[in-house]
Amino acid sequence: MAEHQANDCIFCKIINREAPAAIIHEDEQIIVFADAFPSSQGHSLVVTKAHGRDIHETSEEDLQAVAVMAKRISQAQKTALSPDGIMIAQFNGAAAGQTVFHYHTHVVPRWEGEKLTIHGRKQAAPEELEAMAAKLRAVL
Repeated sequence: MAEHQANDCIFCKIINREAPAAIIHEDEQIIVFADAFPSSQGHSLVVTKAHGRDIHETSEEDLQAVAVMAKRISQAQKTALSPDGIMIAQFNGAAAGQTVFHYHTHVVPRWEGEKLTIHGRKQAAPEELEAMAAKLRAVL
């Protein structure tokens, strides 16, 4: 497992099991978990294990691993949830909408008529997040 130096980084805390998360997938380079503040049902985050603030501090190997897993997660969402579309988004810097400064990609199922947002306003219940993670793990 990679070294995680950012003591105040919530994603590093999740990786180090110092903070809870509904984990969908994990391997040597990345971890995938349900967004605690989902903008829609199934909103997932694909996160590098190595701490880099943004795309500019992240290795090309980790970027590739995130991209491949984002595709796999979107396919799992399509199978498990039957959304009308899937949004894949990645932000670099506060001005671009980044709120957690550890490289990650959002994979967000979307349904017709749903307000288009990326960051949810309300924290989901842990049991709801775990149920969704289990549903996605089952088809991943």
